[in-house]
Amino acid sequence: MAGLRREAPACTFGLADLVDLGRFPVGEPSSPGYRAVVDTARRGLRRVGCAVLDGFVRPGAVGVLNDEILERKHATHYSTQIINPYFHTTADPTYPADHVVNTFLERTSGFIPGDAWDPGCATDTLFRAPEVARLLADCLEVPELHCYDDPLAGLTANICDPGQQFTWHFDTNDFAVTVLVQPAGAGGVFEYVPDIRSAEDESFEAIGAVLDGDRSRVRALHLRPGDLQIFRGRHSLHRVTRVAPDSHPRHAAIFAYTREPGVIGRLARTRQLFGRALPEHEEAERRRVRSDALLD
Repeated sequence: MAGLRREAPACTFGLADLVDLGRFPVGEPSSPGYRAVVDTARRGLRRVGCAVLDGFVRPGAVGVLNDEILERKHATHYSTQIINPYFHTTADPTYPADHVVNTFLERTSGFIPGDAWDPGCATDTLFRAPEVARLLADCLEVPELHCYDDPLAGLTANICDPGQQFTWHFDTNDFAVTVLVQPAGAGGVFEYVPDIRSAEDESFEAIGAVLDGDRSRVRALHLRPGDLQIFRGRHSLHRVTRVAPDSHPRHAAIFAYTREPGVIGRLARTRQLFGRALPEHEEAERRRVRSDALLD
C-alpha cells in the first residue's frame, strides 16, 4: 500500500506557539527552570516509572493538535483483537490453560499511522523538535534520543472511540512519550503497574493477579489536555480503560524515540497496530538483534 504522506507547505509553527516555554524552557538546558523540570521528571521515572509534564502543550495548541487528528482520522486503522499482555492472539500449549500467557482480553482501538502526517504540521513539529528530544533524553537520563525512524510507528495518534479500550499490555520500546490531546468524557483512564517485570523475570504470578482484578499496585493517571507523559512501558503493565459508550473519543498523540538512529519497529506488532507493514519493516526484521528475551 502506498504511503499516505503528502507534500506540505513550510512549517508555520514555532516551539513558542506549541510549548509553554516559560514553564518548560526547552531551549535553555543550563537554566534553573530546565533543571527543575528534569529533576522532577527523573524522580517520577525512578520512583514509579512515569513522569507527567503538566500543561506542556499550550491550551491553544492542543486545539490545533486535535484538529490535525480529526483531519487524519479517516486514515485510522481500527482493530478488535483478543490478546494476552504480550500481544499474542493464540494460546500456547506449553503453558497451563489458566496461565497469564493464555489469558486473553479484548483490545479495541485505532492508530493513525506515521505516513498520514504532513511534514511541518504542528504535531510533526513538536515531535521532531531537537529541543524536545534533548529535554526527554535528560529526563530519561540517556545521552541522546532520536526520532523513531519507523515510517508508521514514529509519530502516531491512538484513538479510543466510545466503547473502545486498549487492554493490559507491555510495549516493545523501553519508553513511550504521549501527549493527551482529548480526554474521554468518561472512562479512557490510563492505568499502569510500575516495573512489574524485569529483563530477568517475567513475573507471571504478579501479572496474573492484576488480570484477575488485584488493584493493590495499580496506579491511575487522570491526565488533562496538553499533559506530556514519559512512561517506561517495557516493564510496566498498562492499559487505557474502556471509553464510556456515551462519551466523545479519547485522542492521544504518541511520539516515539530511540537511543540509536535508524531503528524500525517489529514486523508482527506493526501489522497488528497498523494493519500493514512496509518493505522497511521486513528488512529490519531480517537484521534484528533482540535486546532481551521477554515474551514481548
